[in-house]
Amino acid sequence: MPETTRELLSPGGWKALEFGPFRDAVTIHWIRPFEGDQPGVALLRYEPGASVPRHRHEGLETILVLDGVQSDETGDYSSGSYIVNAPGSEHSVWSDTGCVVLIQWDRPVKILEGEIA
Repeated sequence: MPETTRELLSPGGWKALEFGPFRDAVTIHWIRPFEGDQPGVALLRYEPGASVPRHRHEGLETILVLDGVQSDETGDYSSGSYIVNAPGSEHSVWSDTGCVVLIQWDRPVKILEGEIA
């Protein structure tokens, strides 16, 4: 994705992008995949009722909610919310209504419910 398309994401430009499989009912569009020790940046699209199991952050994670509502054990985050999850923090994530988020991970997360990602 060319760098010049960054400004098109917040007004709904993400709708024209191709998303691929990530987790059950959650799809991903990689803006910058993990490479070496570089962080990963992506868009995640949650279908209504989708979730990501409890996981631990091995590095800093930042999220900007572009559309809908993303939730975790500490609350509900609507469009425009900016979330920072510190290294070592743990949570599960879901969206009752569906959502799209811009996410940056310093390191891949560790799934704590029987899987490793």
